[in-house]
Amino acid sequence: MKLTKLLTGATLALGLATTAMADPTKVGFVYVGPVGDGGWTYEHDKGRKAVEAAFGDKVETTFVENVPEGADAERVITQMALQGADLIFTTSFGYMDPTINVAKKFPKVKFEHATGYKQADNVSVYSARFYEGRAVQGHIAGHMTKTNKIGYIASFPIPEVIRGINSAYIHAKKVNPDVEFSIIWAYTWFDPAKEADAAKALIEQGADVILQHTDSTAPQAAAQAAGNVITFGQASDMGEYAPFPRVSSIIDEWGPYYVARTQAVMDGTWESVSTWDGIGAGMVGIGEISDAVPADVKAEALALVDALADGSYHAFTGPLNKQDGTPWLAEGEVAQDYSDDGLAGMSFYVEGITAEIPN
Repeated sequence: MKLTKLLTGATLALGLATTAMADPTKVGFVYVGPVGDGGWTYEHDKGRKAVEAAFGDKVETTFVENVPEGADAERVITQMALQGADLIFTTSFGYMDPTINVAKKFPKVKFEHATGYKQADNVSVYSARFYEGRAVQGHIAGHMTKTNKIGYIASFPIPEVIRGINSAYIHAKKVNPDVEFSIIWAYTWFDPAKEADAAKALIEQGADVILQHTDSTAPQAAAQAAGNVITFGQASDMGEYAPFPRVSSIIDEWGPYYVARTQAVMDGTWESVSTWDGIGAGMVGIGEISDAVPADVKAEALALVDALADGSYHAFTGPLNKQDGTPWLAEGEVAQDYSDDGLAGMSFYVEGITAEIPN
C-alpha cells in the first residue's frame, strides 16, 4: 500500500513537473527582405518582437530574412515546419503558393499568409487596407506639389499596389485637378540602388513629390539630396527624414494581430480566417504629419484620417470611371471588397492616369 502511494505521488509530481516545463509554442516568420530594411520587413519583425514581449518564455520565435519568392520560400517554410514550428507567418504576396503547398504536407501546423487570398483549413490570410493611408498621402501631395507632377515608385503589378496608386491619385486629383502621376515599376520590394535610381529619374522628370510602394529609405535619401522634393514613409515611419522631405508615413502595425493569432494557437482556438483591416482597427497607422505641411492641409488630412477610421468615408467612392472611361462606381457608390470589379482583384487604373499596367 505504501509503495502504491509513493508511486502515485511520484507519478503526480512528475506530471506536475512536466506541465510546468511544457514546451514553448514555436512561431516562425519568413521575410522577403532584411530586418533592417527600415520598412516592410522591419515592421513585421517588430510584430515578432511583440509576440516575444507578450508571452515571454511561453513562446520561441525564429525568422529567416531575405527569402526570395518562389522555390526558395517553399524550402524555407518546409524547414521551419520540420523543425517543429506550431505557427508560421509568411509575410509576402509571392509566398502564397509555397505556403499552400507546404501546408498540405503539415496539416497540424498553422500558417498565416500576408496579403494573399488562398486559404485552407490550416492557412489563414491577412492584410491591411494600405490604400486608406494612400488616400491621406494623395491629399497632402496634391496640395503640396508645385510642379503638379507626382512620382510613384511601384514594386509589382499586383492588386495591392494598383489599389494604392489609384487611391493616391484620386485624392490628389480631388484637391488639385492639374496633378499628373508618373509611375516607375521597380520589380522589387527591396533594392536600395533600384529605388534610388527610380526616385532620381522621377525627380529629373519634374516630380516634386515621391510616393513609394518599396521598402527601403533610398527614395527618402534621394529626395533629401534633391532638396525640394517631399516624400512619405512606407510601411514604417522613416522618421529620420522628418520633418522634411518625409512629411508623413503609412505605418504597418502587425504586433496586435501576431499576438492574437499566437494566443489562439496556444488556446487551441485558432481557425482559418481572412482578415483585412485598416486605420479604424489600428492595422494601418498614419505617421505624424510634420510642420512642413501647411496647417490647413494638415487639419484636412487629419479629418480624412478620422473619416476613414470611423467608416463615414470610403477611399473609393463614386463617381469614378476606369481608365478607358467606362463607368466603375456611380455617384455615392463605394467599391466592394470582393466582386468582379472589386478591390481585392483590382487590375485597372482609374480615369486620368495615363500610364499602362505592365503584364
